Amino acid sequence: MGKGQELYKKAKTLIPGGTMLLSKRPEMFLPDLWPAYFSKAKGCRIWDLDGKELTDMSIMGIGTNTLGYGNDEVDSAVLEIVKNGNMSTLSCPEEVYLAEKLIELNPWADMVRFARSGGEANSIAIRIARAASGKDKVAICGYHGWHDWYLSANHNGGDDLSGHLLAGLSPKGVPKNLKDTVYPFNYNNYDELLSIVENNEIGVIKMEVIRNFGPENNFLQKVRDLATARNIVLVFDECTSGFRETFGGIYKKYDVEPDIAMYGKTIGNGYALTAVVGRREVMEAAQTTFISSTFWTERIGPTAALATLSVMERLRSWEIITKTGNKMREGWQKLADLHNLEIQISGIPALSTYSFDSPNQLSYKTLIAQEMLDKGFLASTNFYASTVHNDKELEMYFNALDEVYTLIAKCENESLKIESLLKGPVCHGGFKRLN
Repeated sequence: MGKGQELYKKAKTLIPGGTMLLSKRPEMFLPDLWPAYFSKAKGCRIWDLDGKELTDMSIMGIGTNTLGYGNDEVDSAVLEIVKNGNMSTLSCPEEVYLAEKLIELNPWADMVRFARSGGEANSIAIRIARAASGKDKVAICGYHGWHDWYLSANHNGGDDLSGHLLAGLSPKGVPKNLKDTVYPFNYNNYDELLSIVENNEIGVIKMEVIRNFGPENNFLQKVRDLATARNIVLVFDECTSGFRETFGGIYKKYDVEPDIAMYGKTIGNGYALTAVVGRREVMEAAQTTFISSTFWTERIGPTAALATLSVMERLRSWEIITKTGNKMREGWQKLADLHNLEIQISGIPALSTYSFDSPNQLSYKTLIAQEMLDKGFLASTNFYASTVHNDKELEMYFNALDEVYTLIAKCENESLKIESLLKGPVCHGGFKRLN
C-alpha cells in the first residue's frame, strides 16, 4: 500500500466520503490501489505521494486544465497577484475586466456575476432566472450540481435524476416541500419538454447544450422558440462544455443563444472561477433578491481566468484539444477492432469516454486503471484532452493499452477469467453528465 492509500484510509475517518468530489474518489477508478493524492503536477504529469511520476491520460483535474497543469503564463499572473495581495476591503479591478471580456465573447449578453464553483453558478443562475420570470418551476436536462433545487427532482415520486446524475439517489436532507418544482426531460425529446411546459407553470428551462450526442431535428432552436413564446428564461449550463469546441460556449456551434449561460472548469485552468453571463433584463433581477458571498470577491480567480482566456485565444486551444480528442477516439476504436472488442464511444471529442459492450464492463474499466497505473499512466475509460497532450504521449499510451486490451480480449473469449487479473475490488459506476 502506497502513502496515498494510507492517507485515504485516514481521510475516510475524517471526511464523509473521503474526498470533497465524488469524481476523485479512488473507488471510481481502482479501489484500494489508486494513488489518491498528488504532491506535484506539471503539464500532463502528476507525482504521487511516493514520488512516482505518472502521465495523466484520464480526466486532467476533472476537466479543469485544458492548458495543462501549472501553465507558466497563468501561474505567473497568479503569483504576481499573491505578491500584491489577494483580498482587501476594496474590490479587485480584475472582476470588471473579466466581465468585459466575457460580454465581448457573448455579444447577446450584458451583465455577469462570478462565483467559484459550478454548483454555486448553477444556483445563482436559477435564483436569477426564477426572479426574472416570476415563476418557481424549472425544467432541466443535464447535470447541474448538488444543491437542493436540483436534487429535489427525486422527491417528485420516482428516480427522476437517474438519467442525469445517479440511479437510486436519495434526496435526504432536501426539503420535501420542494417536490414538483423541478422536472427533468430527456435530451432531443422536444415533445416531453413541451408536455412539461404545458402542464406546469415553468419559469426556467435549464440544460446542457449537448449531452453524449448533439441536437437532432432542430432541437435547440425549438427549445429557444418555446422559451421565447412562453416567457421562460432559457439557461445554458456550459460549466463543462465551454471553451472546448469554440472560444466560449458550445452553443455557438448551433447558433442558438440563451438568456443566461454559465462557465466554469476550463475558464481558470485549475484556479477557482465560475461565471454567470446573461441578458440585462434577466440579470438585473439579481437586485430583487439576495446573492452575495465573501470569497466571490477574491482576486486569484478572475486573474487566472483573464490569463487563461488570453492563452486560449492565442493558441486556439479549443481546436487543439478537439483534434487530440479525435485522435484518442480513433485510437480506441482501432484497438477495439484489432482485438474484436465492442465499445461505445460518446461525448464531445475533448471530453471523450467509452464503455465495453459486455456485462464485465466495470471490471474491464478497473483492469485498465490497474494495468495502466503499473505502466506509468493515470487512465480509465475516459480522456479529457489538453493542449500539452502530444503525439508522443498518445503513442506510449496506446502501446500500453494494447497490452491491456489483449487481456480483455482473452477474458471475452473465456480463455482468462477477469477475476483472476484484478488485484482488488471492482470500481464503482460513475455519475452521468456531458461526458
